[in-house]
Amino acid sequence: MDTSKPWNMHNLSCFKIIAFVILACLVQPTSVDAQIKAKDNYNYKDFQRKNYYFGISPLGVSNANFKINRSGQFMANDSINVVESSSRPGYVINLIANIKIGEYFDFRFLPGFAFLFRELTYESQNNTYFKRIESVNLEVPMLLRFKSAPYRDKRLFVIGGVKYSYDVASNSKVRADNAAELVQISPHDFALEVGAGMQFFFPYFIFSPEIKVSHGIGNIHIFKNNLDESKVLDQLLSRVLQISFHFEG
Repeated sequence: MDTSKPWNMHNLSCFKIIAFVILACLVQPTSVDAQIKAKDNYNYKDFQRKNYYFGISPLGVSNANFKINRSGQFMANDSINVVESSSRPGYVINLIANIKIGEYFDFRFLPGFAFLFRELTYESQNNTYFKRIESVNLEVPMLLRFKSAPYRDKRLFVIGGVKYSYDVASNSKVRADNAAELVQISPHDFALEVGAGMQFFFPYFIFSPEIKVSHGIGNIHIFKNNLDESKVLDQLLSRVLQISFHFEG
């Protein structure tokens, strides 16, 4: 069972979308075209006067898993033949602070909570079993956004930056009671994020659907020498595919 294939397909599709949006953003209209199109950007003009604005992303959906690097003990052990990561859906809630940097760039700060559910699948000669890891992350993404020229109150954008996450559920009583048999992960995580989306300008708010990929850059596995499921792991790196729906104004 290769559970990494669906995740790889999700990643490939996401990167194709982001690449398309990057190309669309880079193709800016001529000054004549921009003047013609400006006539159709009624709502855009109102928001363009603001140097900053705020918003909320009330419910984003995510698909999270781990990139696994197996340890040297994986080949030496005789109890676990396969270890894989399975992706599971979750959800994200964010607040938004947006600061304009000129005509085409924004700095974005999106603190919020991510409820992530990830699963490790283990196979032995006689059994297949799972270790589920649930996280409630306090996330602090800091992102730079590049936007295309507006057209009929719409605008494409690409976005990228860094994110710090802290798992506020890491010291929960449930985890403490089951610590002996749980694969343990660090509460701290840093990740790189890249994404793309589109702005729709309405009279009283901006609606922005966005797709984003997050790649952890640090090992979050905490080694436990007394647990076979931990000994076969060298590194766990977080991976999250997220779709958000922002409302700003």
